[in-house]
Amino acid sequence: MSEPTEIAPASGRLGVLTPGMGAVATTLYAGVFAARRGYQPPIGSLTQMGHIRLGKRTEGRNPPIAEFVPLADLDDLVFGGWDPYSDDAYTAAMKAGVLDTRHLEAVGDELRAIKPMPAVFSPEWVSRLDGVDHVKEGSSKRELAEAVMADIDRFRAEHECDRLVMVWTGSTEAYRHPSESHLSLDAFRRGLEANDPAIAPSQIYAYAALEMGIPFANGAPNVTVDVPAMVELATLRGVPIAGKDFKTGQTLLKTIIAPGLKARLLGVKGWFSTNILGNRDGEVLDDPDNFRSKEVSKLGVLEQILQPELYPDLYGDVYHKVRINYYPPRGDDKEGWDNIDLFGWMGYPMQLKIDFLCKDSILAAPLALDLALFLDLAARAGRSGIQEWLSFYFKSPQVAEGLYPENDLFIQLKKLKNNLRYLMGEDLITHLGVEYYE
Repeated sequence: MSEPTEIAPASGRLGVLTPGMGAVATTLYAGVFAARRGYQPPIGSLTQMGHIRLGKRTEGRNPPIAEFVPLADLDDLVFGGWDPYSDDAYTAAMKAGVLDTRHLEAVGDELRAIKPMPAVFSPEWVSRLDGVDHVKEGSSKRELAEAVMADIDRFRAEHECDRLVMVWTGSTEAYRHPSESHLSLDAFRRGLEANDPAIAPSQIYAYAALEMGIPFANGAPNVTVDVPAMVELATLRGVPIAGKDFKTGQTLLKTIIAPGLKARLLGVKGWFSTNILGNRDGEVLDDPDNFRSKEVSKLGVLEQILQPELYPDLYGDVYHKVRINYYPPRGDDKEGWDNIDLFGWMGYPMQLKIDFLCKDSILAAPLALDLALFLDLAARAGRSGIQEWLSFYFKSPQVAEGLYPENDLFIQLKKLKNNLRYLMGEDLITHLGVEYYE
């Protein structure tokens, strides 16, 4: 065993700030409130319901993760956020249509108390939202960042928070290549002052958080903290960052199924994926520029898992197509269809078809909770910069420059749990198993 890492205690209140108070954020809030009152267990949350094996299988040590590492308690969480609509969290949740009225009414008093702060918003980045009425104004993007920082200070004081984390739960922004402003922290600060159009609203939030020493996780496919300027700022301030794009729905299944096909060395000729989705995210993704951000995030998963450069006979010519279709009648009830054309022994063809009917926000909310708690843990453990061990939660994990991201869900889970073991001074689990037979 190694020496355990010195970790500051999780005492006092933890403020969880969410830029975006739509379907994902309000589902997160309501689920935590319901769990605190004992109405519903926090299903889907590794921090709340997961166990971790310690030592040999014969030892029988499998404590809950929440008892093994010093995480903030759900009772100590305080929620706040920003949104371009002025609806309180209860009204926003009702409009999102994810949760039944009876579930919202059960925690309605707490939801109504959460009112959004005016958002940093630009229709150039999210063009399909109508009726936006709750937006910050400033003569420069630097002023907008300072306004976000003032909001954070005010929230911290009003709610007596000891620590804060920020998790982006807002809409997908239009795809843009990084500009000169993103190449260094100094250049980014100049870009804020000069109103560089390439600086996105999500980057203004991230800059404000990191400048104030607040960990940041990016739950959308935006280019936000995965630029040199933000990595430099996170390192300078000693703040952990993670991203990007919550691993939900169709991509979650890809990271489960593709490793299995590869493990059995079954070939893939094509993988066609299409979705129908009717919530605000679906409406935003109906714009080609915004869909491009999501497409980039989703397309990279298969290539990394299948490694066509190593297995050209099996995966060297895979036709991979991804589509997202806005279909209002479905609301948050997303449906993802996958058609996979396979081939096996002697090249004989096979097919696999998947129809996944899910609620996107139900899958995303526990990920947002876990990221908030694990980033707070990382900060108290003195970790900073990119937290690759949290790749388990993302479609397009952020990694150090020069590394490829690991997208295999099972490898990601081993990495996450081994990081927890390492923090607490426990032996890492290799699954070698020879010790039982020597």
